[in-house]
Amino acid sequence: MTEFIRKVNYYETDKMGITHHSNYVRYMEEARTELFEQMGVSYSLMEREGLLLPVAELEGKYRHSSTAGERLRIEVRTLEYTGVRLVFGFKMYGEGGELVFTGKVTHGCSNSQGHPVIMRKFSPELDSLFKAMAEKDKEE
Repeated sequence: MTEFIRKVNYYETDKMGITHHSNYVRYMEEARTELFEQMGVSYSLMEREGLLLPVAELEGKYRHSSTAGERLRIEVRTLEYTGVRLVFGFKMYGEGGELVFTGKVTHGCSNSQGHPVIMRKFSPELDSLFKAMAEKDKEE
């Protein structure tokens, strides 16, 4: 599991003064990118290998609102890696410790033309890194 702190910007709120629901998807993406970076899986490496990770499925539950200026603590973990898809789980907490949002995102593994790939054949290096990332999160 990786933790990521994200401050809610004023422009990310709506007329009700709370974080607009669409921003939680962005926050998940930022947290996933941070997880990749911490595990040594940079986007530049993925791009060099010609790997794309399109979103195949997304789930989210809004539990509590957050507001401009609030710092969210985002936990992200790899829930599953099959060699053809990656599944990530997210929990976001407000400054008071309240659960704000839970989410799950499934990504497919594809080449730069958008065709599905089997990672162990496509990029053994990335396959090993993704396996290590999933194993680390299972241990925690």
